[in-house]
Amino acid sequence: MFNKKGGVGKSSLTVNLAAISAHNGLKTLLIDLDTQCNSTAYLDAMQLKGANSIADLFEQTITFHLHRRPAKDFCQATKIENLDIIAGSERLAELESELDSRHKIYKLKEALQSLSDEYDRIYIDTAPALNFYSMSALIAAQRCLIPIDCDDFARQGLYSLQQKIAEIREDHNAELEVEGIIANQFMSNANLPKQIVSELIAENYPVLPEYVSQSVKMRESHQAKLPLIKMAPNHKLTKSLVGIFDILEKG
Repeated sequence: MFNKKGGVGKSSLTVNLAAISAHNGLKTLLIDLDTQCNSTAYLDAMQLKGANSIADLFEQTITFHLHRRPAKDFCQATKIENLDIIAGSERLAELESELDSRHKIYKLKEALQSLSDEYDRIYIDTAPALNFYSMSALIAAQRCLIPIDCDDFARQGLYSLQQKIAEIREDHNAELEVEGIIANQFMSNANLPKQIVSELIAENYPVLPEYVSQSVKMRESHQAKLPLIKMAPNHKLTKSLVGIFDILEKG
């Protein structure tokens, strides 16, 4: 899940889609690459971020270890059945420059390859920046989802984002594809969001046909630290998210 623009709902969407994946019986892993650790907090896993976090996984690539721990050692269970997490960490910011200078950009890809037999689905939550970690995620991933919040700034940002993803595909990851654009916080009773989505579709952007509406239920879900599929499985917002998951699985 990636967008350079903040506030578009990356963490909310990542957690809820991962939880729906787990709810459907798929062994699922969520990797929190954002120093804000929102996905980790949402899954009530903040107690995990101090030990075996994503920072610990990266840090061992720049320090000497006679026996380097496998990536699966950093995966920890959440309270959601079938859903594990590699918890986020603020320490990622401290490690970034050294990881970058030592050319460790492929280490996440190696970790994901080693976990491919452990998990059916792996979701990655990224920071709202094109930094070392989001680049690592795009190099490691097979597919990228781009959430937008249906304003004109979002549309402008898509143009440069599309170009950057094309460069990563050409230089680092030929398998990477933009699987879809998610219209998030969509207001069906307002003209501008509908206009922007229509224009993006006319420009052949892969906007998913299921839109995620604004709802206080999402904030209630954050506060309860419980994904919507568990807290409110029959809510309209939950059904929209399930619809997106079903589209992705059929895709």
